[in-house]
Amino acid sequence: MIVQNYWLEFLTVALVHLLAVASPGPDFAVVLRQALTQARRNALLTAAGIGIGILLHVGYSLLGIGLIIQQSVMLFTVLKVIGAVYLLYIAWHCLQSKPGGVHVQTNGGRTQTGWAAFRLGFLTNALNPKATLFFVSLFSVIINPGTPVLLQAGYGLYMAVATGVWFTLVALFFTHPRVRRGFNRFGHWLDRAMGGILLLLAGQLLFSTVSGSEPLSAPSPGTDQ
Repeated sequence: MIVQNYWLEFLTVALVHLLAVASPGPDFAVVLRQALTQARRNALLTAAGIGIGILLHVGYSLLGIGLIIQQSVMLFTVLKVIGAVYLLYIAWHCLQSKPGGVHVQTNGGRTQTGWAAFRLGFLTNALNPKATLFFVSLFSVIINPGTPVLLQAGYGLYMAVATGVWFTLVALFFTHPRVRRGFNRFGHWLDRAMGGILLLLAGQLLFSTVSGSEPLSAPSPGTDQ
């Protein structure tokens, strides 16, 4: 096998993934909220959880399970409902934010455990049905079926690392003291805004489930993971 022959394919995968991961969506909203309401460590753990969540999508795509989920109306509907309910759960907590309730990482305040922060990122990504569509489409349309499985797994590992790095940078930026100070006065409104965005995303998922308006087809490159 001459690895050089697959450089073009890898660059295509990397570009499509870059467009997808940079597109605002549930992952970005959750990391932003974590960065502004939790200690930097927890924001970074949430970013790591999102990156690890990518490996789940890669795993079932390589095994062909993702294609089964995509083609089964019932299974995909169940996935969308679970994802929507989880987004509603996060949105409810965001909407409960009150003045002075932001930056709860301060001494004496209520903080998340490291595991809770990691789990939040992992589940937000893992339960995103649009991520399922993205990765199934990626591994069935863009990546040649003849590409060695180990190389495909390498693509997946790259995307997991790249996603983790991207959201780590987001977390580092928004946990910078100067940035945080800029949000101090209206942080609770931003928190509520994040809740509203997640609420709309959850509503969109539930509406598409009820109406059946969302086809089980490949998403655009800009679809958020």
